[in-house]
Amino acid sequence: MASFSSHSALKLICVPAVLLSSAFIFLLYIFSYSYASDPIPRRLIQSISSSHPLPPCSAVLRLPPADRCSFSRSNCAPSGGIFNYSALYFCHLSSLSLLSLPALFVVLIFLFYLLARAASDRFSPAVSLLSFRLRLSPSMAAVTLLALGNGAPDLFASVAALHTGHDRTGLAAVVSAGAFVSAFVVGAVATLAPISPFALEPAPFIRDVFFYLLATSAMFYIYLTAEIFLWQAIGLIILYVLFVGLVFWMDSRIEKGEVKEEEMMKLPEWNSQVPVCDSGDAGKSNDSRCRISELLRKVTLVWEVPATTLLNFAVPSPSAADWSRFYAAANIAFCPIMLLYYFSSYITTDSRFVFIIPWARFPLWSIVLFVSIFLATIHFIVEKEPPQIDQTPTLVSAFAMSVVLISTLAGELLNCLFTIGSIMNLPPAILGLTVLAWGNSVGDLVADVALARAGQPAIAMAGCFAEASI
Repeated sequence: MASFSSHSALKLICVPAVLLSSAFIFLLYIFSYSYASDPIPRRLIQSISSSHPLPPCSAVLRLPPADRCSFSRSNCAPSGGIFNYSALYFCHLSSLSLLSLPALFVVLIFLFYLLARAASDRFSPAVSLLSFRLRLSPSMAAVTLLALGNGAPDLFASVAALHTGHDRTGLAAVVSAGAFVSAFVVGAVATLAPISPFALEPAPFIRDVFFYLLATSAMFYIYLTAEIFLWQAIGLIILYVLFVGLVFWMDSRIEKGEVKEEEMMKLPEWNSQVPVCDSGDAGKSNDSRCRISELLRKVTLVWEVPATTLLNFAVPSPSAADWSRFYAAANIAFCPIMLLYYFSSYITTDSRFVFIIPWARFPLWSIVLFVSIFLATIHFIVEKEPPQIDQTPTLVSAFAMSVVLISTLAGELLNCLFTIGSIMNLPPAILGLTVLAWGNSVGDLVADVALARAGQPAIAMAGCFAEASI
């Protein structure tokens, strides 16, 4: 779908790419040979028993109906999730046998809708506006903002898997997520871009693919040897740092210190909409399409209000034109507590500290909530006029909170989808190839496609390989 435009910068990547690949492979061989006799690796990857490919929640259907509710409450609580969808089905909706499964499908569709809205209305504008404010080229925006934003959930999930002893699962998730992003997401971006075919600079594209293949080859070697050393872990981090440095060097060489207008991020009109149906359309196919579109529009109005309200409370609006005094104060009040909950795996939220009252100790979450509500009240009283321009702190917070919300919604969507698959008694292979394989890459898919649909296919395409590399 994408076409390449010739560019003289192609020669900039040849020499650095050859030198880096040769040096990396040489070091990999030398250090592997030197450590071959080391009987105690610094970190040994233990294989996981294949007798438990699925969580114990999948056994709920083998129990008597009277025991399914208690079993789902105790064994089906999602790791890092908010709602227990198995308990919702077997406990709260058990009396509505005909409506319980359709209700879960409605929840699933609503989560998909929320995920798409969060990516299109918050994440994509935040990336574009922040890149424009920082004067980043599409390549730099892809390897920094987009890669870090979409790669953060994968990083947290993999680290959590390693901490819980599922070493091989954590590494397999990294490789499978990279394969999903570099294959399926790239195809979706190229297919759903409004301008097709769209031009890609050959040098940046070859550079991105080359570094992704280099990192994947190193990960594949580590996976085959079943052991990872400290120098290998540091080498992978240095490889990505070199990748970002090469992107910066190539952009500076191409632009020669001057910012080209066509290379900078062009701000799309986020509120502009293209009418689906026109009164001048003729033909039964167009009439049928218009009726379906009108029906879908009426259906989406049912959850438009709760979806918009959730987005306004959870993520600050990146555009100054959409500023609201009430929601700006609400963001100050609730965003810190959302961040604390998101990082609850690394921060003990129930730790007690002395705060204001010397003889009383309060949990951390209550202190954060009190301070944020106090600051929100002051902001609501003082700030009465909207800002004239987009403010950088607001853009940064919108970017960070959109990443948190997309990651959370993607996790909820996968938990709901896995519950539906277990209830329908789908084979484990089907669930493994769909739900378990998608993992956190659902957020990458939605965010990259939203960027492409917003008129930024180049940064979305570059971001696919940058996210896979990170």
